[in-house]
Amino acid sequence: MTGSVFLTGATGFVGSAIAQRLLFDGSGSLTCSVRSDSAILPTSARAVICRDFSVNDGWQDSLAGIDVVIHSAARVHVMNDSESDPLAAFRKVNVDGTLNLARQAVAAGVRRFIFISSIKVNGEGTEPGHPYRADDVPAPGDPYGVSKMEAEQGLRELAAQTGLEVVIIRPVLVYGPGVKANFMAMMRWLDKGVPLPFGAIDNRRSLVALDNLVDLVGTCVTHPAAANQTFLVSDGEDLSTTALLCRMAQALGKSARLLPVPAWMLRAGASLLGKGALSQRLCGSLQVDISKTRELLAWQPPVSVDVAMRAAAKHFQETNKK
Repeated sequence: MTGSVFLTGATGFVGSAIAQRLLFDGSGSLTCSVRSDSAILPTSARAVICRDFSVNDGWQDSLAGIDVVIHSAARVHVMNDSESDPLAAFRKVNVDGTLNLARQAVAAGVRRFIFISSIKVNGEGTEPGHPYRADDVPAPGDPYGVSKMEAEQGLRELAAQTGLEVVIIRPVLVYGPGVKANFMAMMRWLDKGVPLPFGAIDNRRSLVALDNLVDLVGTCVTHPAAANQTFLVSDGEDLSTTALLCRMAQALGKSARLLPVPAWMLRAGASLLGKGALSQRLCGSLQVDISKTRELLAWQPPVSVDVAMRAAAKHFQETNKK
């Protein structure tokens, strides 16, 4: 790491790992935006408090002398959104907040703005063997994806007007030590030996280990070829849901008890229960082509799927002891 970095979302799953990596890597300084003065950060990081990026107009002092902003804070996707107008709620944080911060970064003389976006900008799923590419026409399918797309568009316009270097990274599902939501639920089922009806799913899904995503972010801080580019990121190995559960069980030191229920039957049952979105994640494909990321940045995922799975499994077992 060289120069000074300003990081948002520094206490989140991805942001906290980025903070640790940046401080481990080099001699530059790190300033982190947090929502509370009680937030726990690495001791050498400077903290500034921000509870709402969309209205905060006082970033001049915090951004003074900053070379690179890494914006990982966001209103994240949720399965059952309670907002009466989810798109407006996503836009307030993910579009208005992002562009407000970026404009003030320009005014402060920041050189580069790295935006952690989402593969949902590309869409919700692919046909096997036809992965998304970084330069595909966006086709978001939900309010979260729309908000991330609109933020990207606003950042590109700002870059064209001002000379700010914008780097956009669209991760697929991120997993690693401390992962929550569906990934953690799957680990819990496997750890308990619960029989699961996912033994006959022949889909393909791209995932990205937290360490691999963080490594790419670190590369984009300094790499000259990253300027004004959009990158997709994954582990470089796509898995079926069945294979994923088997590899995860192996990492946990367990046997996967998978029942060979046909995917069409799972989809039908999920539809009857109003769980169509969940069945798409379990039975559908979502692949990404990271050849642009590899070639333009001379970057390779440094961590294999099995190594990353073992790290996630070890953390899960250490923090979920009875």
